[in-house]
Amino acid sequence: KASSNRSSIAVDILRGLVGLLIFGAALSWFITGESFIWDYRKAPTVYGAVKRWFGGPLELTDSQLALYNGTDPSLPIYVGLNGSVYDVTASPQTYGPGGSYSFFSGRDATRSFITGCFKEDLTPDMRGLEEMYTPLDDPEEAALSKAQSKIRREADRRRARKRITEGIANWESVFKGETGRPYFYVGSIKREKGWLEKLPRRELCQAAKEARQTRK
Repeated sequence: KASSNRSSIAVDILRGLVGLLIFGAALSWFITGESFIWDYRKAPTVYGAVKRWFGGPLELTDSQLALYNGTDPSLPIYVGLNGSVYDVTASPQTYGPGGSYSFFSGRDATRSFITGCFKEDLTPDMRGLEEMYTPLDDPEEAALSKAQSKIRREADRRRARKRITEGIANWESVFKGETGRPYFYVGSIKREKGWLEKLPRRELCQAAKEARQTRK
């Protein structure tokens, strides 16, 4: 009878271990989206994602986000992008004080991610940015009717918005850790209704103006 009890306990332990392995594999796939075995190269990203998953996403105002710019060593370093917040603490040499991209830390500077104007465009205001990808006027424009010109402008804006969306998505994949960088999503930025309308309209920065191309 004692031998039978020991066998039963051993079976229960084995079942428990198998269950933990299955749970771990499932959690790995849920968190990484691509691996059942916890890719060790993404350990910081995985750890951060798991921690945030259990703790829930943060919700910060722009003023609160500004505290996470790397100047306080007791706080993580956060970067804002398109209203979302990402943890980039694993790269203080890049996003910390004196780092090559330290100006991105503690703020949502989505516009500059697209324009490359790191002095003028450190803002989440994306209004008017479609112009950057809108072809310069060409001599053929004068020969078009008003209806044709309107159709062309609308098509230009659609293509421009698509390129902007794709550009933001590329950066989002970086900060989500999808490209192998040890970064992860932590939450979102909370803003009052109508915040954007309170900001003055921006013109294209010089680099963005110079990047515009003639119509092919």
